[in-house]
Amino acid sequence: MSPRDVLAMSLGAILANKLRSVLTLVGIVAGVASIIAVMTAISLVQATMEQEMSVLGSQTFQIQKWPAGGFTSEAERRKAMRRPPLTLANAEAIRAQVPTVDLVGSEIWEFGFSAEYHGESTNPNLSIVGGTPEYPPNNTHYVGLGRNLSPMDMRSAANVVVIGHAIAQKLFPFVDPVGREILLDRRRYRVVGVFDEKKSAFGGNFDNYVLMPVTTFLGVYGLTDRQGNMRSVNITVRAKTPELMDESIDQARQVLRAQRGVRPGQEDNFDFYNSASLITEFNKMSVGVKLAGFVIGIIALIVAGIGIMNIMLVAVTERTREIGLRKALGARASTIRMQFLLEAVVLCNIGGVVGVVAGFALGNVVALFTSFQPRVPLEWAVIGLLFCTAVGVAFGMLPAIRASRLDPIEALRYE
Repeated sequence: MSPRDVLAMSLGAILANKLRSVLTLVGIVAGVASIIAVMTAISLVQATMEQEMSVLGSQTFQIQKWPAGGFTSEAERRKAMRRPPLTLANAEAIRAQVPTVDLVGSEIWEFGFSAEYHGESTNPNLSIVGGTPEYPPNNTHYVGLGRNLSPMDMRSAANVVVIGHAIAQKLFPFVDPVGREILLDRRRYRVVGVFDEKKSAFGGNFDNYVLMPVTTFLGVYGLTDRQGNMRSVNITVRAKTPELMDESIDQARQVLRAQRGVRPGQEDNFDFYNSASLITEFNKMSVGVKLAGFVIGIIALIVAGIGIMNIMLVAVTERTREIGLRKALGARASTIRMQFLLEAVVLCNIGGVVGVVAGFALGNVVALFTSFQPRVPLEWAVIGLLFCTAVGVAFGMLPAIRASRLDPIEALRYE
């Protein structure tokens, strides 16, 4: 009997027992769908996170006092608190002494403000960043209307601001905001520019902040924050080319270590990060979630496989006379074994296909309610179907062997 005939007989047996086949599929569908749904959702979030974390561009890195990945323990937090703050002088030293970079910017952030224009007010959730003219190119957030901050604004500590797109839409829905004055934290500033719209899929504040000269910021808010701690400057540095990124980081590290009095053998009292390092950090964090989803799916598949084995054993018992008759007519044990094994594998893969489709649908549900882009990670579909095949072979083997070993004479006598 040819493999095609064996496959046809296997499909015929599955279709002849529709209810049993459907009940058998439920476990497989649940197992595969859980794996695919988790991996699809993580893939969707991961792709969006990578896009959001690429804000610094391919040749820009940032230096800050605080660890980029956050704190893993209270001891690490206290250790970071003891670090001296980065200063504008540190940024100037990098600008003057690192030949592989072309833009060095400074940023100081403060949060929780509102802006007002002619009685119209924003919510009190605006961020203010005291920055330098390098801010837009180093953060890939460009000025679409009006102009950027200028060196003259920096030297004179001018009361000028570049506002986010959402702020402009709120305060100036029908007029050009450039040249008009707003009240920001009860102080008057002239709007010189508006940033391009840059929405965040995670509800970030890309369009909800105000940029002013860092000299103006320090003149208004001082060198200490609301808690009385010395403010630390975030330094953004753009290498001349992406290939010079690592060399630029090494040179900046040496300059800062000398500036901040870090002795040989001591660890840095500052941290570097760029888009690639942030993405790597996120991918490490997502490994545990992926592993948990994978383990849950595998357990579901094993449980489903046990169910398939029991149902196939029942099928062997019900079809004992059929098996005996086929053996009496000359069917070989290997053909009988292959038929039952194929039934288990085909049944698992039918459930696998349904589970893959259901998993993709469930994993992309979050995209319906957010600005995330739907994703279909086909590699996990292949992995899911391969596991279905493995489950079919592993749990269909015992019923297949039992069917192939039936004695034809005893089988024909079976009632």
